[in-house]
Amino acid sequence: MRWLSGVKWGNSHYNSVAPPATSNATRDERQQPLPDRLTLMTTPRLLVLKSRQTLRWADMDVLGHVNNTNYFRYMEQARIEWVYLFAQGQAQTGRPYDGGQGPVIVNASCDFLVPLVYPADIEVRMYLGGPGRTSVGSFYEIHSGGIKFAQGAAKMVWIDVDSGRPVPLPEALLASLRALTA
Repeated sequence: MRWLSGVKWGNSHYNSVAPPATSNATRDERQQPLPDRLTLMTTPRLLVLKSRQTLRWADMDVLGHVNNTNYFRYMEQARIEWVYLFAQGQAQTGRPYDGGQGPVIVNASCDFLVPLVYPADIEVRMYLGGPGRTSVGSFYEIHSGGIKFAQGAAKMVWIDVDSGRPVPLPEALLASLRALTA
């Protein structure tokens, strides 16, 4: 088993990550780089948003770090900010789905790299990947103080609000992503 190098365990503040004393990992194993499976960002992508957010005390759990469900909320907040910006760029009212179409999430994932601890300000970077006919991949990185704490992904499918059925991605979105597929 490989551990994230440099994390403190126990009641102390998480400013780095190291395995617990009961770990059977050797010192050399603990100093290995992160496994390749943690690298979601290997496909071409376009940075579309940087969302600055502040951790709340209530985000913490009994273990003294941010609960894993909150990472999905941070990514959701960035995604919603992007959806509103995209809607404004489409000469709509600035409210998504007013045109009868918009994105929904069909799956989401997160790799927790280093525990986040209150207090902290974070930056969630949102990227879009190559588009499909009705869907596009979104990718996220959660940073604070120059450290990447987590990375995630969510597949967005554009739907017709009335029918709930998938529809082709908007031309404006496709145009911005064409460079990724060229």
